[in-house]
Parts: sequence; C-alpha cells; structure tokens
Amino acid sequence: MAAEDEAELSLLECRVCFEPYGADGQRRPLNLPCGHVLCRGCVGALAGAERQRLECPFCRRLCGPAETSDCRPLLQLLELLGPAGGLASALGRSGGGAAAAAAAAAAPAGLGLRLCLGGWGSLVNPTGVAACPESGRLAVAHDGKKRIHVFGPSGFCLGRFGERGPASNDIKYPLDVTVTSDGHVVVTDGGDCSVKAFDFDGRGVLAIREGFCLPWGLDATAKSEVILTDSEAGALYRLSADFQRGELKKCQMIRSRLVSPRAVAVCQSSGAVVVVEHLKAPGPSKGSTRVKIFSAEMELIGQMDSFGLNLVFPSRIYATAVAFDKEGRVIVTDVCTQAVICLGKPEEFPIFNPLISHGLSYPVGLTYTVNNSLVVLDSGDHSVKVYSST
Repeated sequence: MAAEDEAELSLLECRVCFEPYGADGQRRPLNLPCGHVLCRGCVGALAGAERQRLECPFCRRLCGPAETSDCRPLLQLLELLGPAGGLASALGRSGGGAAAAAAAAAAPAGLGLRLCLGGWGSLVNPTGVAACPESGRLAVAHDGKKRIHVFGPSGFCLGRFGERGPASNDIKYPLDVTVTSDGHVVVTDGGDCSVKAFDFDGRGVLAIREGFCLPWGLDATAKSEVILTDSEAGALYRLSADFQRGELKKCQMIRSRLVSPRAVAVCQSSGAVVVVEHLKAPGPSKGSTRVKIFSAEMELIGQMDSFGLNLVFPSRIYATAVAFDKEGRVIVTDVCTQAVICLGKPEEFPIFNPLISHGLSYPVGLTYTVNNSLVVLDSGDHSVKVYSST
C-alpha cells in the first residue's frame, strides 16, 4: 500500500492493530476519556483478563473499560461510506503535493484556482472550513494534534489551537466549524457532543455541553447567532450568545423531525436556511441525501432528494456540504461526481449548474470569503482550494 493510501485510511483504522473499524463486534470504534479512539478488540486486550484498568497507548492516561463510549462520528462516517468501496475508493489517489496542479488544470473557464492550502501533514482528514466575514481568515477543523488551523487571506498559517483532550479548551473530534461576524470560531465537537467557541488566539470563551445528542453542522448568521444541526436528534437549533463575555443567552430548537441533518448554511441577506439530510437505505447501500430549504421564519420552501435530483440531473448526487453565494443561490459539494454544483435560488430550486467539475477528490466543506471567493475543503488530498473569478 502506498504511503498516501495509508494516510487516507488512517482515520478509519484502529491505530493500535491497524485493522479497519466496523459497525459491530471487535472492530467497533470506542472513545477513551482522553479523546483517542481504539477498536473494541484493542480496548479489551489492553485492559487484560481482569478488565479493570487500561493505559492509553498514545498519551498513557489510565481509564477503565466502562469509561469508554461509542465513537459516534466515526460510526456515522462508516455508515456514510458504506461497506462497498470504503474510504480508499471514495477519496481517489491524488496526493497533497499534486493538488494545486491538478485543480488548476481542471478549473472551469471563469473560475480559476487562486490558492491551494494544506496537504497531508499540514491538515489531516479535514472536516469543516469557514471564513471570517470581517478579516477573511479561514478556520479549518481537522484531525491533527491541534484541531483548528487558521490561514490568513494570502494563505499563510496564522496559528493552530484546540488540543485533543478533556479540558475545556480541548477538542476531541471536530465535525464542523464556523466564524461569527464578531470574530469567534465556533466548533461542533463530536467527541463529547458539545459546541465550543474560541477567539482567534485559541482562548476558549464558551462551551455548551448539555442538551445535544450529536451536534454536527453549523453556520453563523449576520447577527452572530449560530444555526446548528443535531444529527442524532434530527433537529435544528439557534444559539444566541455574548461570545465576548462567554455567556449563552438562548439555545432554541427551531426545527425537529429532520432525518440525520448534517451540513447547514444560512443566507446572509435573506436569512434562509438550507440543510442536508442523510437518508439511510435498507441493505448495504450507503443511502442518499436530501436538500431542504427553509425561509427565515423556518417555513419549508423547497426540497429535493437524490431520487428527485436524478430525474433532473445527469448523474447521482450525494451532497456533503452546502453554502449560499452572495446572490442567495444554493451551492453543494457532491462526492459522487467530485464536483461543486449550483442548485439555484430557493424560488427556482433546483437547477443544475456545475461550478467545478474536475480537480477534486472528496469535497466535504464549502464556504465563501468576503471577496466572494469560493473555498472548497477537499478531504481526499487534505487541502483547502480557493477559487476566484478570472
């Protein structure tokens, strides 16, 4: 196996026995209290015959087998990828060093690659990206030692923060990230099912740990409120907080009875909200996705699932990320065609307009910068690709 293949697969392999995780039995991924993840078989082996205490093989912290818990983000990722093909076939084989050249050669007319950031070693299995609406800085959530990586508008690294661990400023498993208009970085942590807010220096200002089952996607409104999905609860929440003071004002459920909602985006001009639901299919199929659009008053104004999109579009679409452009059009990433697609405004939804159709491996994140550059997070080659009009 090539080195880049090993890097791609590391997220879904136990880092002790190097066997792939599975949904059941001894291969099921378990969280240790320190934030590291092992398979159930290795937890049992490390605990010994008496099964009283085990030592984390990475940080040496002691814990008991009863203190472990299911690593639900990884279990949902296994469900998403499905048993046929797995991560290796989904991601493709482009290395981080070749990402810029491949993406630049494939950029469509009118949209050119301006920056390619990260790559394996700088970013590890990234899961979310967000742009600061004031400064243009990019915050990327990933699986590295420090979970949040901050890039400046020109592409230079400005800092890293969010150690893996149990402390209030630590981040066990980041699922998504957003940046508020007042300059705070907000992260969903699947490791302890919390929402955490930081300033750009990495100081934790607020942590909300109660009331969520599995907070996943999030986006900030123009008023620095945060809209977030709870994938296991099937709900959409609005968080209002004074981040400067570290005070939560209100946490309100604004929509329920959603089906495994993950990615979410807010239109900065109209206040409309778009959500991507993940629909589980019977049998070995990895299921499908459904895109729902709500008005600012949370009235459903449009929706389309993968089956309906197949009737309109030339290929199957499996949406992993979503955003609004400055004109209020819905933009999604599609891992089936490795593309970024415009679905149109809510009143014309859906149309089909590919924005980027080549040069991506496994797009999982999407945002726009203050100067209307399109930012795509590509987990396949662990990079951030910034496209601008030419």
